[in-house]
Amino acid sequence: MSHISQSPDYNRLRKLPGVDALLQRSEDLVARWGHAQVSQGLRRELSRLRDQLQSGGSIEVDAAVIVATVAAELELANGPSLKSVLNLTGTVLHTNLGRASLPPQAVQAAAEAASQTSNLEFDLSTGKRGDRESHIESLVCELTGAEAATAVNNNAAAVLLILNTLAMGREVPVSRGELVEIGGSFRIPEVMQRSGCTLVEVGATNRTHLKDYRGAINVNTALLMKVHASNYSIEGFTSAVAETEIASLARECGLPFVIDLGSGNLLDFPALGLPHEPTVADAIASGADLVSFSGDKLLGGPQAGIIAGRRDLIEQIKQNPLKRALRLDKMTLAALEAVLRLYQNPATLTQHLPGLRQLTRCTDDIATMAARLIAPLAEIISPHYEVSMRGGFSQIGSGAMPVETIATTCLYIQPGSQSDSALRRLAAAFRELPLPVIGRMSNGALIFDLRTLEDESQFLEQLPRLGVLLSC
Repeated sequence: MSHISQSPDYNRLRKLPGVDALLQRSEDLVARWGHAQVSQGLRRELSRLRDQLQSGGSIEVDAAVIVATVAAELELANGPSLKSVLNLTGTVLHTNLGRASLPPQAVQAAAEAASQTSNLEFDLSTGKRGDRESHIESLVCELTGAEAATAVNNNAAAVLLILNTLAMGREVPVSRGELVEIGGSFRIPEVMQRSGCTLVEVGATNRTHLKDYRGAINVNTALLMKVHASNYSIEGFTSAVAETEIASLARECGLPFVIDLGSGNLLDFPALGLPHEPTVADAIASGADLVSFSGDKLLGGPQAGIIAGRRDLIEQIKQNPLKRALRLDKMTLAALEAVLRLYQNPATLTQHLPGLRQLTRCTDDIATMAARLIAPLAEIISPHYEVSMRGGFSQIGSGAMPVETIATTCLYIQPGSQSDSALRRLAAAFRELPLPVIGRMSNGALIFDLRTLEDESQFLEQLPRLGVLLSC
């Protein structure tokens, strides 16, 4: 017998089961994930064990453990990339975390639309082809006072479509103070350029007057446009032209007046104890011929860009070939209709719309929850971290009322060593939980704003797993 065959490494390697033997133990895995994935996973695990044995590692070879390890890896690999998270960042309508959560009525409507055929573009009364936006147009008009409405996949697309339809090859004056950049580095001037029109900047960054608009109007002017600064604020020595004044000038010159409202508010926010935000109805009443706004910000619906206003202009927009490329799918339309129907009974909106419910949540309730969470959290992470509760302010949305805040209570977690690496490790452990917990780091602390934590059991049930992650 050779020296190699008698070596301890060789004897231990011989104990590794073969792929075929392991596959016989993996019938359930094969039925679920397929033969190719399971066999590849088993080979990878056997290769890993072989490397450990050859390097002198002390491991127990167990076929059941090998199959269980591969099962866990397949579960992880085949899980969805898009996961639910607990948004405790302090920004209620967080762009990077999906903005508004849909109410159950919208989720059900979208699921039904996805799972069966429907009258998406079929008129049941005439038996002929219908308009897919008939399912939401009358509701938008009812809630905003507009004559007609249409919708596309987001508000940037809405602005692009308006300008491409009404201003291609012509000029559009816009105040310099309104040339905003939205999420993902998309800028209004670039959107305008892609639409085929020419931007004419008027006024200064901080002050624009009616005479600036008037001086920019010529035979090549297509329309006047105002962009609501929904993601920043200029303070100090400022001046802006009222929408009613721009509308009056537009009518005098025979031009359409367009307002890009952005956030899409339909409610009297001060009546709910929230900061003032212009409504779509206000914009229509001020004389706007078209108003564009988002569906997934303050409106509380799915991602969409809604255009409401004059019927003749809406009809032109609907005839633009780009409209088909930007149109909404059946699931989004179903969810949007369900959300708009909730607005027909505004007294119950704070109960049904998750975002609005969180924005209007009682501050005493948030503080009481924070007090309950301190002890169980401290039990898991002490003595390496200290937990305290402090008052703070929630941001309504990064792309909707970003400078307006509302009082809240936060959990502050600080490492005893004052180490940035320890804090980053803790934040990473929270992100590795089955339901990742996302907070924000500031001034040497990991901060969890509890305004958006409505079910504290989702947080508490994961704490034992957090302890395991921190001990690894």
